[in-house]
Amino acid sequence: MPRPADPLAATGPNAEQIEYWNSDAGERWARNQDRLDAMLHTFSDAMVRIAAPKTHERALDIGCGCGATTFALDTHTGASGRALGIDISAPMIARARERALAAGSTAEFMLADAATHTFEPGSFDILTSRFGIMFFLEPVAAFAHMRKALTPEGRVAFICWRPMNENPWLSLPLIAALPHIPKPEAPEPGAPGPFALGDKDRFHRILADAGYRDIGIEPFDSRLSMGQADDPVEEALKQSLEIGPLSRIFKDLAGEQKARVSDAVREALAAHLDDGAVVLDAAVWLVNARA
Repeated sequence: MPRPADPLAATGPNAEQIEYWNSDAGERWARNQDRLDAMLHTFSDAMVRIAAPKTHERALDIGCGCGATTFALDTHTGASGRALGIDISAPMIARARERALAAGSTAEFMLADAATHTFEPGSFDILTSRFGIMFFLEPVAAFAHMRKALTPEGRVAFICWRPMNENPWLSLPLIAALPHIPKPEAPEPGAPGPFALGDKDRFHRILADAGYRDIGIEPFDSRLSMGQADDPVEEALKQSLEIGPLSRIFKDLAGEQKARVSDAVREALAAHLDDGAVVLDAAVWLVNARA
């Protein structure tokens, strides 16, 4: 088994995110890796499709998490190419390396902040990310820095969430919980977080200001099965309370308050039980560009 990575030092513009993803949040995502990979496979497939990796190419996967998309890229780039996943979360990188060793995969994984890590200029043909690019405090600087790692004709394939109100799989649990929790502060528009790049026009400006060209940002919708176990509602409830916007609030609640929130979210999710699964809509941007 590979040696677990030491936590990344919480320094630089993304220090807050580094600290967060090396806390219990990163551990929760690593524990839920199988469940999340199954739920998000449609988006993983879409990202690989627009990236269109070829044999011999070198792909850099930003915010790779536990490695699902990096492994997918590796199957296309082959032994003569390269697929490198990079993430700030030591728990998730450790899980990705464990999976690579078990599978005999040639995919590589690096614990580092892609916004500041010094890559060799022109060392990659493709820059990809599935939900790993929404957490930069200084997004223009981050995307400009990553662009330097691409060859002059290098290309980009990103997937990120559209606004929360277009993503019931994330918003419904939080809305159900609101009567039972202190009203959360509204995030500052564009602040690091899952929906930081939900504004299409703003995202386009960020990429243009960072030096990218031929930018395309298109909507893509899918339905997510949040729970498919013997008790899909309880499975979906567990996921909602461990992953997503509500999880950050739920972990700090007292026992009785947790029970009320759990009951409310359970009832809301049960209303979306469909043929043995809890199914809710999800909405993303498919993004491509050139260096």
